[in-house]
This record gives sequence, structure tokens and C-alpha cells, in this order.
Amino acid sequence: MNQIEFKRRTKQLGLAVIRMTEKFPGTRLAWVVKDQILRSALSVGANYRAVCRAKSDKDFINKMRIVEEEADETAYWLEIIEESDLLKSDDLRELKREVNELVAMVVASIRTKSIGRNKEQKSQNH
Repeated sequence: MNQIEFKRRTKQLGLAVIRMTEKFPGTRLAWVVKDQILRSALSVGANYRAVCRAKSDKDFINKMRIVEEEADETAYWLEIIEESDLLKSDDLRELKREVNELVAMVVASIRTKSIGRNKEQKSQNH
């Protein structure tokens, strides 16, 4: 997947979470969870944009780790939403799938860049 498509998907994640939280009840619990998931989900796209401006492979990896953490936190909050019955499982299925796909792609990207970086360092040392 290219950078433009990944930017689009991470932004769409944030927008989908915004739409999802509009369905929350007006309880204190819902307010707290809404605040947390909005922060993490919107941070995925915002931090990926920073990745696109990475100055080096090391900078790329560090920034992608932040994206990974925020996406994984979003997955956690989706679990909380489901298990606390704030929304029905059926309403969350597609969003959970997308978050898990994004996490997997970020992890794979970090791994690929790390392997390439390690090979480059080894060749420079010989």
C-alpha cells in the first residue's frame, strides 16, 4: 500500500470513530470512553502524517512506533466499548477489522524498515 492510500485510511479511521461516538449514550462513562478513543484514533492519522515527513530510517521507525501504539490503543478502546455494551458488537465489527489491519500493516512496515536498516548497517561495518 502506498503512502497516499495509507494516509487516506488513517484519516478515514478517525472520521469513522467520530461518527461512531455520536451514537454513544449521554452517560459519564460514555463521555470518558469517547474522549479516549477520539484521542487515540485521531492520533493515528495525525502521527502517520508525521511519518511521511521522517528525516531518516530511524526517524521513520520511531514515528511508526507511535502510530502503532495509537492504533493499538484504539483497538483497546473498541474492546472496552463492546464489552461495556456502549454499542453493539455488530456496530463495531468493521471498525475493529480496519484497526487490526492498520496495526498489522504498521508492524510489518516497521519490521521491513528495521531489517533493511540492519542490513545497511552491517554492510557499512564490513
